[in-house]
Amino acid sequence: MKTKDVFCQIIDGTIPCYKLYEDEDVLAFLDISQVTKGHSLVISKKHFDNFLSTPQEIMHKVMDVAQRIGQVQIKMLGAKGVNILSNCYEAAGQSVMHFHVHVIPRYEEKEGFVLEMKKGPDNLNLPALQNKIKID
Repeated sequence: MKTKDVFCQIIDGTIPCYKLYEDEDVLAFLDISQVTKGHSLVISKKHFDNFLSTPQEIMHKVMDVAQRIGQVQIKMLGAKGVNILSNCYEAAGQSVMHFHVHVIPRYEEKEGFVLEMKKGPDNLNLPALQNKIKID
């Protein structure tokens, strides 16, 4: 029998959490490893491995709750911005294989980690790349 991941255990009440929101499809709670004050997680109550494998209806519900929590973090915690982040697969930093979205309030540039996108290689063939990724 497969062991339940930590989020499935939180959903079934085996592991406690600091709940921020719950309905039949979505659970939101404070991340136990706060990157910044108020760092929250929004998860699907039904198990899906990540954002890429989650049905759109559930993904939209999770993102709606993430948006609402971000709005509250700015209003009630005085955050100056918010990072919304969902890692997909270990290569992207996913450590719990259960769809979840981080809602990370930002107060000052130097607080917590800084999500930084650095310029990549200059020699990419953008038209060829477009043809590989383009969706209909």
